Amino acid sequence: MKKRILCLLICAVACAHAEPPGGDDSAFRFSTVAEVQRYLAAPPDEARPMVRWWWFGPAVVKPQLEREMLAMKQGGFGGFEIQPVYPMELDDPARGIRNLPYLSADFLDAVSFVNQKAHENNLRVDMTLASGWPYGGPHVPVTEAASRLRVAPVTLPAGADSVALPPIGSGEKLVATFAGAGDAKQFDATRLAMIAPVLANGRAQVPPAADERVVVFYIASRTGQQVKRAAVGAEGFVLDHLSRTAIDHHLRQVAEPLLKAFGDQPPYAVFSDSLEVYGTDWTDDFLAEFQRRRGYDLTPHLPLVYGGQGPDAGALRRDWALTQTELVNERYLTPVDAWAKQHRTRFRSQTYGEPAVSLSSNRLVALPEGEGPQFREFSFTRLATSAGHLYGRNVISAETWTWLNSPAFAATPLDMKVEADRMLLQGVNLFVGHGWPYTPPGAQEPGYAFYAAAVFNNHQPWWSVMPDVNAYLQRTSYLLRQGEPANDVALLLPNNDVYAESKPAKVSLSAEMHRHVTPVVMEQILDAGHNLDFLDDEALRDSGKRYPLIVVPHATRMSVETLERLIKHVRGGDKLIAVGGKPSLAPGYLDAAAQTKRVRQLSDQLFALPGVSVVAEEGALGAAVGKAIAPDFAVASQAASIGFIRRKLADGDIYFIANTSNREVRTSARIAARRASAAWWNPHDGSVTPATVRPSLELTLAPYESRVLVLSDSASAAPAPVASRIATVADLGGDWQLRFPGAGGALAQPRMLTRLTSWTDDPATRYYSGIGIYSKTVKLDAAQLQAQRLTLDFGLGTPLESSPKVPAGMRAMLDSPIREAAVVYVNGQRAGAVWHPPYRVDVGKLLKSGDNRIEVQVANLSLNLLAGQERPDYRLLWARYGQRFVPQDTHLISPRPSGMLGQVRLLSETLQ
Repeated sequence: MKKRILCLLICAVACAHAEPPGGDDSAFRFSTVAEVQRYLAAPPDEARPMVRWWWFGPAVVKPQLEREMLAMKQGGFGGFEIQPVYPMELDDPARGIRNLPYLSADFLDAVSFVNQKAHENNLRVDMTLASGWPYGGPHVPVTEAASRLRVAPVTLPAGADSVALPPIGSGEKLVATFAGAGDAKQFDATRLAMIAPVLANGRAQVPPAADERVVVFYIASRTGQQVKRAAVGAEGFVLDHLSRTAIDHHLRQVAEPLLKAFGDQPPYAVFSDSLEVYGTDWTDDFLAEFQRRRGYDLTPHLPLVYGGQGPDAGALRRDWALTQTELVNERYLTPVDAWAKQHRTRFRSQTYGEPAVSLSSNRLVALPEGEGPQFREFSFTRLATSAGHLYGRNVISAETWTWLNSPAFAATPLDMKVEADRMLLQGVNLFVGHGWPYTPPGAQEPGYAFYAAAVFNNHQPWWSVMPDVNAYLQRTSYLLRQGEPANDVALLLPNNDVYAESKPAKVSLSAEMHRHVTPVVMEQILDAGHNLDFLDDEALRDSGKRYPLIVVPHATRMSVETLERLIKHVRGGDKLIAVGGKPSLAPGYLDAAAQTKRVRQLSDQLFALPGVSVVAEEGALGAAVGKAIAPDFAVASQAASIGFIRRKLADGDIYFIANTSNREVRTSARIAARRASAAWWNPHDGSVTPATVRPSLELTLAPYESRVLVLSDSASAAPAPVASRIATVADLGGDWQLRFPGAGGALAQPRMLTRLTSWTDDPATRYYSGIGIYSKTVKLDAAQLQAQRLTLDFGLGTPLESSPKVPAGMRAMLDSPIREAAVVYVNGQRAGAVWHPPYRVDVGKLLKSGDNRIEVQVANLSLNLLAGQERPDYRLLWARYGQRFVPQDTHLISPRPSGMLGQVRLLSETLQ
């Protein structure tokens, strides 16, 4: 008995140590409207956005690290991911700049310090298991570096019986040799024959022939790719993600020391950025693994795989690419996830890119993460959120705001919302902002910036509204974790076709899927009143999740097993639509003729069933979807502007609805879900007002406005209010006082404005970045205060007709009447923040009869200050460390309009 009790205690302790910190993703996830509403006003900290924290050099010092962590918390961020990257400056003892080599004792001590302070302040800490990306570094020998098969054709003159071998260096090996008609510049891969030349003294001996020929050498080689944006001491080869030896070596040399720095408080998660292992398509034992998995020897077929010629090339390439997916799954994702669990943390992974990971590869990691706001196109983000819906990962993060409104320091709070809303519409419910650049004490303002990102730290003047921005992101993230995902349409990704179309040194499902999942296919489904998940063959087999409608876009190659499952799906009462045509080919090479015959039989059987249809043209898909199933949320007009996503509760439904356009939308919507009552839950402040959804929902949304509609089985206590009349109480367009307290001197003193103009119109404030305080006294009588709602309105934004030159990323296509954000005070009390349409603040509760002091603290961009400075000279830095980064789009740095620029009015609103 004692032994049994001892065993139970040991098991309990082991389980406790195996559980990652922070609990599981079911925390604060509820199934009823009442439970969800309990945390609406104050959502849990777990839903707060995070930031990627770049440590440049890393030249970091503990006091500044602590200051920045406290600033993050004050701004409403819930944590950070540590990402050591390239140096920004040379060592300078006089200024306290010292680049700490990656994994040095001083660097690890800084990690340990930050972890301790983060726990004291209830901040989440994630740690990248490398510097820069992809994984790699100085510990990676050439024999473990990212691999590729190199093709080296050599012309063999007529009558010659030998040819010089191509150079074969360290980490390389000759795999196979072929010969045939042609020369090094042009040959027919289908006519090459494998030969076994005698190799001696750097030459290959071959039988002579009367005609000129080509000898083609296939050499297992390395890509040579170096770690991108590496910190000092982290330079080196990118490792081979298809090699378990390379992965295990990296975990020992890099991950183990990092985790030791965390002591007995491991990070919440360890992180891998997007897979950008460019050019990889091989590993040392690829041929043996291929034979074991596919059942035949690939060696005789190498010319077809790497030349792309011949009728069998597609099937062979499919098998070759699929084998790479299996190897990266088994040798990279699975062991890193297992290692994380063994160390009481979790693996957070951006599982897309190269090597060719698939949607279902995400099932192998604890925390899938997406990237990319392309809501109406194929996106990497929807890969991650779909995997979460399919495999029970409720919290899905996304790297957000990469390249937002480039150059750095140009992004605004509205830009943040515009991109974030597109992420929410795809199912994201945790934001990882890209990002927060560490800036050393004493650095010239506005501080450091990552080469390819916006800046979201307290060096931005509009930091004053960051708590308001993050409150919105936190509340929407919390709401989109509730209940269950409820998309009715699944789009079955034609992985086999994309595999078959793969090319050497560019093997990626995610990069090429857009050729099948086109923008038109996505738009037709979304505009038909549905949101959707992606699906692949493995998820169809393993997830157990059913969808009323599966759409199959441009799929030619399909396995017998998948067709059988689709037949079962339709016979169970669900529907299917194929776009472009029916599947007609077996996926791979082995036994292809017999398998293709069976595929065509099953395909004919499937498409003969009721509820199955084919649309030849993508533009006809929307009508076919509408005929197959009823819309979930159908708008009467402007469908391309409105996005929605639904979460289903036991007694209700949560709809997040967003106007993704830069113009007001006025329409109505029919909602499929039928409940007893409806209410608007304000995502900005958590307030609740009744709504009417029958017979339809009348919908008016300002540009880029978003709202949350909640349907409930419980009856509403009050009818929905209807605005009957809006009137102007006072025109406040002139006679403001303006001062710039942060500027000092004369600018800090109040000056009268007869009209509102941009700060950049005045040479004295053209390059000013900071806060300008507008103030005035407004006299009101008791009669003017009788309205049910009084709002301070700052006017409409101006839609931009065409996109300004933004080389990458996105931005809000709207010029705000407040450039770029403001905090409003009435009679000394904070009334609210202004940073998104509609640009108004409710002030009724703060106004009084008589004199009222109104103060509007407007913040602009740090870009204006930057525009008045010379660009940094990195010549000596690059001479010392190499050119590890190039600041992007610096030619676009110029002062942006600033201040309060719209028509300011006090409005009254009467409700019925």
